[in-house]
Amino acid sequence: MAASSSGRRGSRALSELLGRVKKQKCTFDSGQEFQKAAVHLLSCHQNLNDLLLEVESSSKSTEQSGPEPQSAFSESFVVSILQEQALRLGVPMGILSANTTATNIEQICKTSMESNQVALLNLEQRKKLSCLLQTVKDLLVHNAFCRLLFCQELWKKQNPPVLEVVWHLHRGNIVSLGELLESNSDTPAVVEWLCSSLCLLCKQTDSSSLDVELSGHILSDFMIVFLQNGFQQTSDPEKKVEFQKIPHICYAVLQKMLTWVLDAVANEKQEDSSKLQAVKCWLNVFTVTMYKSTSFPESLQQFFIHTLTEILTYNPLLKASDAIHMQREWSFARTCPLLTTLYRKLFVAFSAEKLMCHLQQILETHEVNWQHVLSCFSTLVVCQTEAEQLVKDLLSSLLIKAFENYDMENMITAFLIARQAALEGPAVFMPYAEWFKVSFGNASGYHGSSKKALVFLFEFLSELVPFEAPQYLKVHIMHPPFVPTKYRPFLLEYITLAKTRLADFKVAIEDMGLYEDLSSTKEAVQPQSQALEDVEKAIRIFENTGKIPTSVMEASIFRRPYYTSHFIPALLMPRVLPEIPDSRIVFIDSLKRADKIPPNLYSRYVQACHFLKEKHLQDGSIEVETDHLKEPVEQLKAELDKLTMLITDQSKHDAVPAQIALISERLMTVLGHCNNENEAASFNARIQLNICSPKLEQQDQCVIDLLLTSFCQNLIAASYFNPPDRQGLCLSLFVKMICGHRRVLPALLTRLCQLIYHQGPSLNDAHVLGLAAFMIHLNESKSLIPEVNIGSKVASAKGLSVTEYWNHLLVCRTGESLAFCMRFCTAAVAYCLCKFPSLSHDDLCNLLPSGLIKKLQYVVPRLSLEARGIGREEEAPELSWRSLSCPSVNYTKTSLCLWRQTCFQELLKEKLFQLSFREWLLFELEVQPEKDILSASERHDFHYWALYQWYLPAASASGGFDGNLEKACGILIGTILDFSQRSELDNCGQLEKSEFSVHNNHHVNPDILCRLQEMVLELGSRKTSPTGCWNDKGHFLFRIFQERLKTIGNGSAVGERLLRQQEVLLQKRILLCLPPSVLIMMCRRGKKMTLDCEDFFFFVNTELRNICSRGCALSYDITAHFLRGLLNASLDYEESAQGINDILKTCRTKCPIIISSAALWWLRLEPVLCSQWKRLFGAPLAQELQRLRKCQHSATSFLSLEAEFSLSDTPWISAAFLHFTVQQQAAHGGVRDVLKRAGSDTQQLLVCLLFFSLMDLIFTRLAPKQGTEFQKSLERCLEILGCLEEQGMSWLALFHSAEKDRGPYQILHSAASDQYISLLPIAFYSLIPGFHQNLLNREQTFLYVAVDMYTQLLRLYIEGENPRRSDQGGQSLPSLKHVDSLEVLTKARQFLLHSIARCPKNSFVHIQQLLDPCEEFDPEVKAALFHSWKATVAEDSYDEPVLF
Repeated sequence: MAASSSGRRGSRALSELLGRVKKQKCTFDSGQEFQKAAVHLLSCHQNLNDLLLEVESSSKSTEQSGPEPQSAFSESFVVSILQEQALRLGVPMGILSANTTATNIEQICKTSMESNQVALLNLEQRKKLSCLLQTVKDLLVHNAFCRLLFCQELWKKQNPPVLEVVWHLHRGNIVSLGELLESNSDTPAVVEWLCSSLCLLCKQTDSSSLDVELSGHILSDFMIVFLQNGFQQTSDPEKKVEFQKIPHICYAVLQKMLTWVLDAVANEKQEDSSKLQAVKCWLNVFTVTMYKSTSFPESLQQFFIHTLTEILTYNPLLKASDAIHMQREWSFARTCPLLTTLYRKLFVAFSAEKLMCHLQQILETHEVNWQHVLSCFSTLVVCQTEAEQLVKDLLSSLLIKAFENYDMENMITAFLIARQAALEGPAVFMPYAEWFKVSFGNASGYHGSSKKALVFLFEFLSELVPFEAPQYLKVHIMHPPFVPTKYRPFLLEYITLAKTRLADFKVAIEDMGLYEDLSSTKEAVQPQSQALEDVEKAIRIFENTGKIPTSVMEASIFRRPYYTSHFIPALLMPRVLPEIPDSRIVFIDSLKRADKIPPNLYSRYVQACHFLKEKHLQDGSIEVETDHLKEPVEQLKAELDKLTMLITDQSKHDAVPAQIALISERLMTVLGHCNNENEAASFNARIQLNICSPKLEQQDQCVIDLLLTSFCQNLIAASYFNPPDRQGLCLSLFVKMICGHRRVLPALLTRLCQLIYHQGPSLNDAHVLGLAAFMIHLNESKSLIPEVNIGSKVASAKGLSVTEYWNHLLVCRTGESLAFCMRFCTAAVAYCLCKFPSLSHDDLCNLLPSGLIKKLQYVVPRLSLEARGIGREEEAPELSWRSLSCPSVNYTKTSLCLWRQTCFQELLKEKLFQLSFREWLLFELEVQPEKDILSASERHDFHYWALYQWYLPAASASGGFDGNLEKACGILIGTILDFSQRSELDNCGQLEKSEFSVHNNHHVNPDILCRLQEMVLELGSRKTSPTGCWNDKGHFLFRIFQERLKTIGNGSAVGERLLRQQEVLLQKRILLCLPPSVLIMMCRRGKKMTLDCEDFFFFVNTELRNICSRGCALSYDITAHFLRGLLNASLDYEESAQGINDILKTCRTKCPIIISSAALWWLRLEPVLCSQWKRLFGAPLAQELQRLRKCQHSATSFLSLEAEFSLSDTPWISAAFLHFTVQQQAAHGGVRDVLKRAGSDTQQLLVCLLFFSLMDLIFTRLAPKQGTEFQKSLERCLEILGCLEEQGMSWLALFHSAEKDRGPYQILHSAASDQYISLLPIAFYSLIPGFHQNLLNREQTFLYVAVDMYTQLLRLYIEGENPRRSDQGGQSLPSLKHVDSLEVLTKARQFLLHSIARCPKNSFVHIQQLLDPCEEFDPEVKAALFHSWKATVAEDSYDEPVLF
């Protein structure tokens, strides 16, 4: 026994010391004398603190070693020690044990208390605490522990206990939370400690999944105590109240925690994320389902009512006038998510009617926080479908009370709630204008009962005027309350007041639009703009109906000032009238015939249109005769030609802006003829185009070609006289003018896609230069260009900016496209540097598309050795624009010249322009080797330079790896996987599948795979480090795989599952591309080298197992790859055969699917492995491989009647070989006849064989094209089942639920896909024809299994857990047919109902556990089970003898 808490001696357990004593010669006559002597000896040296911790480990060791008397001896031994110490110290034993336990707890929590910032223990602390608490429980059994004194001692310690310790004491029935709180006389300090601990607990919930679960249990248990005590219903005066202070403490804690939540909500923007996350965690205590197992619903209801009341009355500082101003900011979308979450959790506890009743009670009896009240109503109408009518009823009740008592408070409450609900939109509540009309717009309104009520309404509305927003004043004016004629002055007085207030806002009611949304909270637009919108909308309605809109007719009568001052002038704006009347002309004629347009206005309109036409003719000068005959496109071309003439004449540069404006007008005219799209389309709407097959109307293409040709001609012409920096703003203005025409942009970007993406290599140098410069100016005006959707599945989730769009147009897949990309990017960047030489560095970085710089960083070194620093270094000449614009430009030299420019190298230092290794890889992966401009050897040199001279030695700050080869290898693998995932979705179908192959040119570049193999082999050469394995974190390859799979998630949706399967298949292909020995790790344990496959086994068990082809076997390629790798890796092992044997033995238990896969493919594997073994070792085959060969030989000989079946020491392996051999050889005769020759004592073999046959049955059930195979599989299963039934063997253990122990057959389930295991209920009920009639009586657990399988079958059907599986190509097979599912379900139900009544009473022992699932899915089956179970219970009761 230790005398101190440290040192070698102190770490020994009690059992060790007792063991040493036993080795000595015993001189005692009895065990009692021995115990007394031991007590006396230890009492002199014993540390009681260590004793209570050590005795638990002693008891554990004695429990493992055998009889119970030793455990009892340990318990009495502790009591004896305590008694001895208590006598020596002269104190009661209960006090001594309590003090010692409290001291121990303080020591355990010492680390936590020092930091004072934790509420949870670490694993080591939990282990020590568990030992201590077990000892305390033993002391309680012997009445050797005082709870009250322990609590007092615990509070006397320097720091209060950690919350988790308190929970363990409470949960273990040692000291309840109530006892602990009651024992502290300082109630405020207790409340403060408990609240701070709860807050700390909530902050720690994101540490790990274990802590999250533990925190949930702690909160749940403590909340039950708080609710039971803090919200007691009625106390019995005759009943003794055990803890007087507890109700007060519990109530205070809940109140303070709620205040903590509401303070965080109020200061949401100032709070840090950790506190908000902690508050979110605390909100889980308001989840109603947490308390479903409790028996105090009234306390729970009272707690929720109290919470809601406290929220709505929290800090009521804002007045109703403030609420009128600010309620728009309190809508559901703008309210703090924590508050809306809390509301929604509280709503669950009430019916909608009760909730509304309580809200009304709060509003009538409390001073409220208007922000919380109104946000509560917003949440209510948004989240509760029935809330709209209940809110209407509440408003009606408030208005009735208001007019009955002339109560202003009820009035303002009703108006605020109505407006708040209306803010959430007409989908959840009627607009405010409509509500106001319904409430006050007719004689039966709330105000129509008397003059006093009418006066009260207008007094209320008048008092609101100073605080009202314009839209509400407009509603009251445009839809005024109903007023009898004699009381009209009241209304006119209010309207005057409201108009005066609108005038303060500079809003005139006369200028209100015909179609203005009065319920909108947006800023009001100018009358002229509103009139234009009204005209356009009226014309659209006229086009659809052929009639003058009713709103226009009403405005001509009732809103004549707006109609004549704004609407008619907007409609009659002069223009050149088209030869064929359009919708506007027809609409104007209709209004004229209806006398809705004053004759003088119409006459002036006609004259103005005629004058405008004459003016256009006169402006044509000499061309007056022919200009009106020109098509609009020809007119546009003529104006563009004029622009070219102005640009080439330096004396006329001042006329360029005016000419561009004229071109804009001509372009607008062309668009009117080209496109009839709705002009009201949103300017910010995404531009939709298909980058794979861009299509344009002929006239659209003609217009865009005119614009692009003009730009290129102007650029070349201007460059003839001046360099770009002296050409002025002409080209910038021209491009900005084009971007200003929203409807030009889709056609423009589509045409650029055609030219650059599809026709780029065929463009001549002038076209390349012009388009490159055009791209720079487009990027200059990028703020005017909406996002682009290019029709790619990869990029469809979000739109692309115009800068990102260029990256998709410039591809590098062939030698031609690489050369074009270099030409285009060189021209664009060189033009930008020459055009804006005086631009600041930051502005230049903002102007240049980063994609162009990155493409240059990739292409230039690839095509130029000089850019890699290979060859003769020359001084960089100055970049000359003349060399770029000359007809015979050499882009190879020009790109190299640009590369060497100081300003360009400065740009490359910017992080925005740095080409990452991942981006470089993606570019290189797109290159098709057979069409590459580089030869294989040149490509190898380029890869070697980029990897080992560029990225690997570079610093991480500049995008390198600081020499970390493993990091580079990880990025390489991840990029290959990303590229393969997207290849099926992107690149216009050029990549046929996302899975790659070294033999397919459309797949991953084989040279990149070679680089990966080289890197992995180089890493492998260092794997036998002195410290052990490759990395302390495990195999780096599988670590990369797991990190990627974590990002994908493990969701249940079909799309997520297929994406995960796709990823796993690609990862498998990566493994197959690498040397087989990579799968095996070499570790040095001591002086011995060992083989380690743990990471590969984990990958197989968690991922590959669930995508295997037949449910219980991997594909041949990965199986052979692993076994070949195992043989290769064993070369480095001192005892090769022994290393292989150890790994294969480990496979039996840790990764059995590898063995079953070997059984399936052994006929193909054997020659491969034997030849490899002979080549490597030349010795006899390893024992485990010989064992597999023997199993195959035994199965083959047995089926061919050559020999008896030889059962291995692992029956399931023999069963696997026998099963797959039966499948492959299609054995003659029935399986039952063959199995009868297997002899006796074959139960495990037959059961395992049945399992593999069931997996095959499920596979054929999932494959609709193999209907005949399903019947064969079913017959085979029934034959095996028949053999088992004939011999009376039990086989039900195969179908035990996943949560149950499956005994000797548990290993089979771990060798099969989880999806196949979930479909075992279908297989079970497919075996109905093979169930023996005596099965119900023979197997006590049959009914339990049958009911369990039935509920799982129902769950599959009801919850839609349709089985999906993927073959090795990654294609998901169809799920079970709906008719088939119903058929299986119907047969299962009929069989189960028929069997329940026939089952003996011992079958109902555990059946009560399944009553709840049956009630959820099939009440009739539950009723049958319950009836039969009750009958057996009643029968047993009846048979009992009557003793009294």
